[in-house]
Amino acid sequence: MKSKSTAKAVDSKIVSIYVNHKEILLILAFSILTAIAAQISIPVQPVPFTLQTVAVMLAGAMLGSRNGAYAMFTYLLLGAIGLPVFANLSGGFHHLFGPTGGYLLAFPVAAFLVGLIIETRQSLFALIVSFFVATALILISGSLYLSLFLGNDLPTAFTLGAEIFGIWALAKIALAVAIFYSTPRKYRRLP
Repeated sequence: MKSKSTAKAVDSKIVSIYVNHKEILLILAFSILTAIAAQISIPVQPVPFTLQTVAVMLAGAMLGSRNGAYAMFTYLLLGAIGLPVFANLSGGFHHLFGPTGGYLLAFPVAAFLVGLIIETRQSLFALIVSFFVATALILISGSLYLSLFLGNDLPTAFTLGAEIFGIWALAKIALAVAIFYSTPRKYRRLP
């Protein structure tokens, strides 16, 4: 009897290790996906148009709140240590404190909120609401941070940092919803 329970405990540990490795690989995969999305950009000053927020939304939706946030923390860490993962193949700690820092620093919170909303209510409506909340959070955080570089001029910061992204943000939300629902369920952590 003891050997059966011991074997069961060993099997349980192996499954646990496999799940943890799988989660780590998915976190790394979404960090890399975010880095790739950052390179799809239209250089506009002071903040370029990129597809990073699509990856942020999908990380939260597909990995859940905790792992989505971990994926974005990993992405920021990779960029902070100097790897060229930010827009235009740039990297370095200074990006977190530059004009685009507010957007970047909001990524983990945005991914977490997407995952949390979907974990609470699993529906198309919840998915769309979570993507709008994440986008609004990123744009507001980015604009507030940007205002520091514009002499605390909030109206100009919101014009340059949020308003000009309006249609672009809607297109990215639509793209993220389409990608989420075109991905087979077996590859999504959340239904």
